[in-house]
Amino acid sequence: MYRFLLSRQWVILTLVALVLVPVTVELGFWQLHRHEYRVAQNELIERNLDSRPVPVAELTSPGHTVPKGDYWRNVTATGSYDTRHEVVIRQRTAAGSDSIGYYVLTPLVLDDGRVALVNRGWIEAGHDLTRFPQVPPAPAGEVTVTGRLMGDETTEASGIKDKQGLPERQFMLINSRQQAERLDRQVLGGYLELTDPAGESPEPVPGPDHSSIGPHMAYAVQWWLFTAGIPVGWVVLVRRERAERLAERSSEKAVPAAV
Repeated sequence: MYRFLLSRQWVILTLVALVLVPVTVELGFWQLHRHEYRVAQNELIERNLDSRPVPVAELTSPGHTVPKGDYWRNVTATGSYDTRHEVVIRQRTAAGSDSIGYYVLTPLVLDDGRVALVNRGWIEAGHDLTRFPQVPPAPAGEVTVTGRLMGDETTEASGIKDKQGLPERQFMLINSRQQAERLDRQVLGGYLELTDPAGESPEPVPGPDHSSIGPHMAYAVQWWLFTAGIPVGWVVLVRRERAERLAERSSEKAVPAAV
C-alpha cells in the first residue's frame, strides 16, 4: 500500500523533510538567543544609565579594556581640558537625522596628570573637510564633567575603517591607545560621552535606545511553526498520494467490468 514511499521521488522528499526539521529548529533557537541577548542588553543599558556616578578612575586605567558590563555607566572626572590637542572624529551622524559631521574629542587632564578622553558631542562638518572645523570652545580652568563610560572603538567592533593620511587632528575612531601614542601620555582606557555640557557646546550624543526588543521572538515562533508543519505536510502528501493511487486502481478494475 505504501510501497511508493520507496520510490526515488519520495525518498528524496523524505530526506529533505528530515534535514529541514533540525535546521528550522536551530534557526528558531538562533532567533530566541538573539531575543534573549537583546533583552539582556536593554536591561544592562537601563541599569547602567540609572547607576550612581563614580569617579572614572574607579572603572578604568591606562591600557584598560572597558568590559561590556561597564558600558554606559555614569562616571565623573575632574581636570582641565587640553584644547591644543583636541581632535575630531569623522563621519558621525547627528541625533535624529542623517546629517554627517564630527564628534569632538577633547583630552581632559586629571589632577594626577593622566588623561581621560571626553566626547563633547557632535558638530556639523562644514564644506571643507580638509581643514580642522570650528569647534565650540571647551570650558577653561578646572571642571568636573559627568558622562557615560564607553569602550574603545575598533574596526572589528564598529565596522569603521581606520584610514591613514587624514587631515591633521582628524580620526575615524575613538581609541584611547591611539590617542595615548599621539599625546605621549597615560590615557585612561575607553572614553566619556559627555552628558552635562556647559555653555556653548557641541550637540550631545544621545543615549542608547533600550526600549525596543525587535521581532526576534516572533521569528523564532514562525520557524518552530514551520518545523511543526513539515511532518504534517509530509503526512498530508502521503495520504493524498495513497488516495490517488487507490482511485487509479479502482478505475482500472472498473473499466473491464463495464466492457
